[in-house]
Amino acid sequence: MGQNIRIHRSSKIYGTTSIGEGTIVMENVTLGYPEHRVLMEIIKQGIDIEDYDFPGATIGKESFIRAGTTIFSNVKTGDRFKTGHNAMIRENTIIGNSVLVGTNVIIDGNVKIGNNVSIQGNVYIPTHVTIEDSVFIGPCAVLANDKYPVRGEYIADGPILRKGASIGANATLVPGVEIGEGAMVAAGALVTKDVPPWKLAIGCPAKITELPEKLRQLNKI
Repeated sequence: MGQNIRIHRSSKIYGTTSIGEGTIVMENVTLGYPEHRVLMEIIKQGIDIEDYDFPGATIGKESFIRAGTTIFSNVKTGDRFKTGHNAMIRENTIIGNSVLVGTNVIIDGNVKIGNNVSIQGNVYIPTHVTIEDSVFIGPCAVLANDKYPVRGEYIADGPILRKGASIGANATLVPGVEIGEGAMVAAGALVTKDVPPWKLAIGCPAKITELPEKLRQLNKI
């Protein structure tokens, strides 16, 4: 554990979790919770989670984890990481520096997130998604990774959000789409195909249009 960290007494730290200096962990936070496979093994052996040796989470320096957040094992965050309340980040997720994961966000594991990313409240991010640097995702946006849920072989194919892309509130991205560098997705849009760099996707289903000149700049996050 780093120096000058504050962990509320109601929070739980599991596995070999590492917390960077200057980090604050608020009430009822869970860090390093075991993934399903490990949890089933713990139950099978009939032992307490605290007595089982498994990887925890790694939280960077000067981070702020708000109440009710759960971060699973094998999650690694960079420095200055922040969450809202009741966020959940599942295993094998890598997060860069200066990232915000808002209230009630679910990141379902095996996700890569770059630096200077802002994910607003109630966003859902499934497995196998890549989010590059300086991306903004507005509240209640939904990303999907399975074209035909429970109707065939499960092949996870999450969206890719390139550097500086912006996703509006309540937008939906179907599996496999790529949002190009600097592109914008309007609020409420249903994106069913790739959005080229520096273009605007608007409507349901979304149509590709020109991005206004005044918006042709990277996000300031």
